[in-house]
Amino acid sequence: MVRSLLVRGMLAGLVAGLIAFFFARVFGEPALEGGLAFEKSAAHAAGEHGGEELVSRGVQSNIGLAVAYLIYGVAVGGILALVYATAQGRLGLLGARGTAVVVALVGFVSAVLVPFLKYPFNPPASTLPETIGVRTGLFVVLLAVSVALAAASVALSRRLAPTLGWWNAVLVAAGAYVVLVSLVASLMPTFVETPPDFPATALYGFRVASLGGHVVLWTALALVFAALVHRATQPASREAPAVR
Repeated sequence: MVRSLLVRGMLAGLVAGLIAFFFARVFGEPALEGGLAFEKSAAHAAGEHGGEELVSRGVQSNIGLAVAYLIYGVAVGGILALVYATAQGRLGLLGARGTAVVVALVGFVSAVLVPFLKYPFNPPASTLPETIGVRTGLFVVLLAVSVALAAASVALSRRLAPTLGWWNAVLVAAGAYVVLVSLVASLMPTFVETPPDFPATALYGFRVASLGGHVVLWTALALVFAALVHRATQPASREAPAVR
């Protein structure tokens, strides 16, 4: 059972990764070019000359980007399938499709949206190189805390459901999650290091495109995986034997 769910999740992730790649290729790469252009102009003004690229931009923006999204999609799809296997039948009256969509929604909000709101994705030359490691570490910490709080809120909603009903229990649990994760995020350090002359349109466009790629991937993943698990739960139709 778990193995078949894992295969469906990875298959859905493969499809979602392919769709997200096309989105990123069309909308993300132009936004990335703005940051690269600023980086090159700043290096030229400082009298620096970058060495020859080991991997050309053409390879990075096509094969490299596709491989990255496909691997990410398959990995996330596998994780989604494992979480779905745990949540199946434990979220009130939700069926297979509803459970898949809810699990994907909780996963996106806790693992992508919340960390992004605190530590948004930045294009090249918009931050200080020496702070990349610290920011990445804090991003991972916030991601882990957010996912843990999301899991706790789901458990809380299940505990409160017999008393408050599912609707009110979900509202209370969601409110508790928002309050706690907001408190944690507010206590974590903030980085304000974007150069004053960095193009605001490039920064905004890159962040929107980056988050948009995640939205496209998680939406496609939720819909494809929900369709696959729903189909698997339907009884096989049997054709009536032909009368001779």
